[in-house]
Amino acid sequence: MKYIHIRINELLEEKGISKNRICKDLDLPRGNFNKYCRDNFQRIDANLIIRLCDYFGCEISDLLEIREKEEEQ
Repeated sequence: MKYIHIRINELLEEKGISKNRICKDLDLPRGNFNKYCRDNFQRIDANLIIRLCDYFGCEISDLLEIREKEEEQ
């Protein structure tokens, strides 16, 4: 089964930005932000994707990936 992965954690690490900093800069509730970081969401807020791309200076294709879920045993 496939799912959408948002590369927030990877981009934060590459840019040396903390979760606290991005939440403050983008005025995001930390709990909601953590759900996106864990790929624990049902819908993606299009405005958030635009804001993240602007913040990281990246394209949507740099932010989103389609991944295959690993089978649980």
